[in-house]
Amino acid sequence: MKNSSEYIEDAIQILKSLGLPRAQQNDRSGLCLLALLNLTPGKPWADAEKPLMGITPIMDWTLEHYKKAYAPNSRETFRRFTMHQFCDAGIALYNPDEPDRPVNSPKAVYQIEPDTLKLLRSFDSSLWHDNLTAYLAKRETLVAKYAKEREQNRIPVEIAPHKKITLSPGEHSELIREIIENFAPRFAPGSVLVYAGDTGDKWGYFDAPLLAKLGVDVDSHGKMPDVVLYFKKKNWLLLVESVTSHGPVDGKRHNELAELFKGAKAGLVYVTAFPDRAIMGRYLGEIAWETEVWVADAPSHLIHFNGERFLGPYNYS
Repeated sequence: MKNSSEYIEDAIQILKSLGLPRAQQNDRSGLCLLALLNLTPGKPWADAEKPLMGITPIMDWTLEHYKKAYAPNSRETFRRFTMHQFCDAGIALYNPDEPDRPVNSPKAVYQIEPDTLKLLRSFDSSLWHDNLTAYLAKRETLVAKYAKEREQNRIPVEIAPHKKITLSPGEHSELIREIIENFAPRFAPGSVLVYAGDTGDKWGYFDAPLLAKLGVDVDSHGKMPDVVLYFKKKNWLLLVESVTSHGPVDGKRHNELAELFKGAKAGLVYVTAFPDRAIMGRYLGEIAWETEVWVADAPSHLIHFNGERFLGPYNYS
């Protein structure tokens, strides 16, 4: 009977055979594959299963069955450097039970892809080689199929007439669409989209050359607002935060954005967008003065937090 280390080594060899990059040919990825199959030590590959598992349950499973402990802050490493590649390679499915679940949902789950499960159940048998050959022959088609299905669940956003981008599914992206399609035409007509964040890949849309022309050179997207619009008619940059679960433009965030855009040749306007007034109510005490608030369920209204002008930049120099 094989021991735990041999199971992990077998899993790594399988990942090599399936063409996973070198960065995924390691114990972490091998254990993720075993977890997706619920293949505990001593269990034959023919009995591999297909549980739905999130990142934390996978990590808990590896500790319980393979005595491999990973720090809680390793969750993002598991997600970004193993499970993301598994999905791209078509060997795992992302949220097959609810494909339109938001990308950053704590309920996100993965499951072994059915054809891959069928193949792996033949590992360590005389059928393995022929099954692997047949699987790899149609692999490219399989990857394209699941990539197309993921694309179908993305949110389309019209950023200009006859020009669209897509964002990852979820409430956050829905509000970003409302900002671009409903807020901008009303309060900054003719404005140009400079940046729109995406919870999936962060850089949903970014016209870096335009922002550079306006005096801002951004090296990292970490502190970018969710949406940046350039209102050319008034030479304003509108910095908009989309708030569904995280905070508004408070004093701290206002200072961060002011520092990030300090070289801008355009005036800066700070806006917090909420999907509805109920969510806005949770944050009223945090919103910074001299900023604007827009609520998607009352799109024709804008709330101004004090200051001497309505929807306009302030010069503090």
